[in-house]
Amino acid sequence: MKAWRLKEFNQPLSFEEIDDPVITDPTDVIIKIGGAGVCRTDLHLIEGIWDETLKTPLPFTIGHENAGWVHEIGSGVTTFEVGDPVIVHPVASCGKCLSCRAGEDMHCENLVFPGLTADGGYAEFLKTSERALIKLENGVEPKDVAPLADAGITAYRAVQKAAPLAKPGTKALLIGMGGLGHIAVQLMREFGNSDIIAMDTNEERLKLASDYGADESVLVKDGMIEEVLHLSEAKGVDLIIDLVGTDQTHEDSMKMLKKGGSYFVVGYGGALHVPSLNIINNEVNIVGSLVGNYNQLYELMKLHAKGKIHLHSTSYPLSEANEVLKKLDEGIINGRTVLVPE
Repeated sequence: MKAWRLKEFNQPLSFEEIDDPVITDPTDVIIKIGGAGVCRTDLHLIEGIWDETLKTPLPFTIGHENAGWVHEIGSGVTTFEVGDPVIVHPVASCGKCLSCRAGEDMHCENLVFPGLTADGGYAEFLKTSERALIKLENGVEPKDVAPLADAGITAYRAVQKAAPLAKPGTKALLIGMGGLGHIAVQLMREFGNSDIIAMDTNEERLKLASDYGADESVLVKDGMIEEVLHLSEAKGVDLIIDLVGTDQTHEDSMKMLKKGGSYFVVGYGGALHVPSLNIINNEVNIVGSLVGNYNQLYELMKLHAKGKIHLHSTSYPLSEANEVLKKLDEGIINGRTVLVPE
């Protein structure tokens, strides 16, 4: 099959012919890829940021937002049949460790993470496990939902953590209205009762956020902190969900957060520097949030099936992966992009 391989950090991917994945465990499932989402984490993998944490197994196939059709099943698979349309939770979990038994698949002690620790979905076929699959409903096409497998449930998990604090009269600032942000706005509107302030560097993305339910929009520019403080009656916002995670967004967020407020960090790449006295004196909560678990993907897909969550995405041929990654790196992608095998 054709697949995009990461062979060297900080270099373009290589599109080449490799062996098809094969069943090696009774619970294995081979998926024929119908759509592979393009994520900023893919850029971070190419840059080598994940290497210290994951010991990236070069060369390998990237792509962790996947959906398609069941192509082949292991002897122990009982809940799916060949031809079923499915979305793939990014983690193939063991189901036996304490994290799995608690329902927190992404903390599995024995996880396989296609696209990060094993071959992923920038290819024609993908190997995963039966435990990772959710059947698509209502004739949904895999390419139309693939990014929900990571971007969607990452936003879902963060908003679900923040929503109990999003009471009437509170202000919630969501930073970054790209692939995660436009989903997070819809989820905050669905689960919370805060007034939602969307922040981004791009006016087109801010308009999309407004279309999906943001009450106010703030363009990143000089004076934006003062603008947010004005919108919060000079007190600061009660909640911030930072979907960007740079040094600058961390620094700015600490200036915009209300005393007793909560800062949810989802995007990454920067470093957060906060004096401990400031944390104590202002009683702020700083909360990390990872990708969502299997149940959260199931719940998100139910919301999508009811038409309550919409994904703004554009499809490209699989052969154009490097060009799409370049567009993402340049910040000219609106929403999500999906690679579709020809």
